[in-house]
Amino acid sequence: MELTSPSNPKIKYVVRLRSCSAREESGEMIVEGFRECRRALDNGYRPHAIFHCPELYLKNENEPSLVADCLRLGAEDYCCSKTAFLKMAYKDRPDGLLMVGPHVTKRLSDLRLPPQALVIVTEAIEKPGNLGTILRSADAANAGAVIVCDRTTDVHNPNVVRASTGTMFSVPIVEATSEEALAWLRERGFKILAATPHAEKLHFEVDLTGNVALAVGAEQYGLTAKWMDNADLRVRIPMLGLADSLNVSAATTILVYEAVRQRIAAGIDHVPAYVPWHGEGTHDH
Repeated sequence: MELTSPSNPKIKYVVRLRSCSAREESGEMIVEGFRECRRALDNGYRPHAIFHCPELYLKNENEPSLVADCLRLGAEDYCCSKTAFLKMAYKDRPDGLLMVGPHVTKRLSDLRLPPQALVIVTEAIEKPGNLGTILRSADAANAGAVIVCDRTTDVHNPNVVRASTGTMFSVPIVEATSEEALAWLRERGFKILAATPHAEKLHFEVDLTGNVALAVGAEQYGLTAKWMDNADLRVRIPMLGLADSLNVSAATTILVYEAVRQRIAAGIDHVPAYVPWHGEGTHDH
């Protein structure tokens, strides 16, 4: 079907999905951009609809195959005029591709983790960009899951998808209360690490192999007493300048990569083979 008017009901429906209440009511979310859509499809995501605008494609080689992949999965097909697509788009430089599909969060009971798993726990993270960046770091570190506790931002917010660069489809995401998450982690023998400026040990002075959960808290106040009191390991990231803390997503990445370093050294994780970059064949919008 071709959509030319920004007033088309299908276009208006996608615009409404920017609202958390609309996403909750419908159980659907927006995935915009070639990279985000490609990574979603490559990780088994099955969209309900694909909206595409050839006039906005940044390249004309990969976009048609992505649309074709969506159609093979049974997605509804909507070719849009530039005006109609721009009404839906939330990216600064839209590239003419947008999928609508189901939510991706799981339950704790759905998780199947490997031995010596690394898990990230977020408590009351407020900013979608921070949550998306944490998901991107979780993917890069091959974390077993991200458990979102006591959420204050919607996991399916389009800005979470964008900040994760689509990696949110490769990492299992669970929403739970802090009580549920703590009980689940304890039952499975996880060590819980919490970062605080008041800890005696530095983040690289503790053992982060085995089953480890890295807990990070809200941007302004950090972790609540519930997580601090239940932490097995309390560490601080050394701050050598005027600032006394880091952005929560930056702090999470530092903690995650110390765990990665230790796990590689212990033979738990393995570094992929080096692949030279030739500057061609990429599609990183």
